[in-house]
Amino acid sequence: MKIVKLISAPVRTGFFFDDQLAIKNGAEPDGFTYQGMPQTRGFSRVRQAGEGVSVLLQLEDGFYAYGDCVAVQYSGVDGRDGLFLAAEAIPVINRVVKPRLEGRTVTTFREMAREADGLVDPATGRRLHTAIRYGLTQALLNAVAHARKKFMFEVVAEEYGLKPVTVPVPIFTQSGDERYLNADKMILKGVDALPHGLFNNVETKVGRQGEKLLAYADWLKQRIEALKPRADYRPVIHLDLYGTLGMAFQEDPVKITAYLTRLEQAVAPYPLRVEDPVVLRDKSSQIKLMTELTQRLAAQGSRVTLVADEWCNNLDDIKDFVLAGAAGMIQVKTPDLGGLNNTIEAVLFCKAHGIAPYLGGSCNETDRSARICAHIALATGPALIMAKPGMGVDEGLMIIYNEMSRMLAIRREAGRESRSCFSKPVMI
Repeated sequence: MKIVKLISAPVRTGFFFDDQLAIKNGAEPDGFTYQGMPQTRGFSRVRQAGEGVSVLLQLEDGFYAYGDCVAVQYSGVDGRDGLFLAAEAIPVINRVVKPRLEGRTVTTFREMAREADGLVDPATGRRLHTAIRYGLTQALLNAVAHARKKFMFEVVAEEYGLKPVTVPVPIFTQSGDERYLNADKMILKGVDALPHGLFNNVETKVGRQGEKLLAYADWLKQRIEALKPRADYRPVIHLDLYGTLGMAFQEDPVKITAYLTRLEQAVAPYPLRVEDPVVLRDKSSQIKLMTELTQRLAAQGSRVTLVADEWCNNLDDIKDFVLAGAAGMIQVKTPDLGGLNNTIEAVLFCKAHGIAPYLGGSCNETDRSARICAHIALATGPALIMAKPGMGVDEGLMIIYNEMSRMLAIRREAGRESRSCFSKPVMI
């Protein structure tokens, strides 16, 4: 099977690009946007509409395999590639990628993804933006699956020697700023981990001594008790703090550890995960303090799980965090890793070293990238997968859960009939 044509199309994402630096430094909310000037290179305003690029590969039988090039909400900070704009990306794809792929025979995903992930733009001498590599490898996985008449998760499992999961991977939902009404939705739908919370400002969301966050944690526990859909419902409370605890307590590990144990007590009996309690100026500092916090919590008998995200971007970063024991869970933030081959290897590396991999990503992705990530989850079996895209809860949860549920139902039926999952090409 050959690739006969590459087509690029601008697409809308499920959320927005936000200038995290400006927000942390006090950009004032103004309705759904923010007042003030952007502080991160490339931004034209503090919050601007998310955008991406769909890469469509026409195969010789007329089938279109496709994936979406997208970047995270908080682009351009903490070691990530800069803002991703469709008008700038499409010419690069047409100039660098299109000539390399048109006329190529579809081989294996691992071979083609490795090559795509290493592509360099001759005009700059740099590797292509992580968003381009992400979307391109999605399309290649789809093409390989079609050529082999298999589902994408089957291709990944076969090429990496894995046994796909037989039950849905636990799902984590994000509330965004709507941390009260959206928490109700999550509880009513019985999600596995909630609510994210988007605690990205000390003054307005966390409190100078963490008092606002503690009050929210108490409210959330009571709300779970009031609305839980079944008696044995016991979700993990997962709070993303964007470094605000470090800001509130001047990066003091003793004070931060003491506060985390108070937070753990506040949500008991529900398990607690805390993502990025601190965010420092560089990766080495981040690893050092996160490792100290992890060790202090363990020494005190705390069962709080710290989750690493910021400065933990690419595959090498993830390996560094894992080997340092800097967290109990690592967010594998899919758009930041570039090629999907890196996402797969990151999940497997975490599992091999006893660290829980969280197959994350961004609210600023698309339905297409989210569904393909559901296939990666089915093949690799991470501890957790993010409901994405968007911040509305319902849509992202629906997309991820339904894709996993459909694939698992087909796989069960195929197992009963002792035949391949399908016998003719199907667009997936």
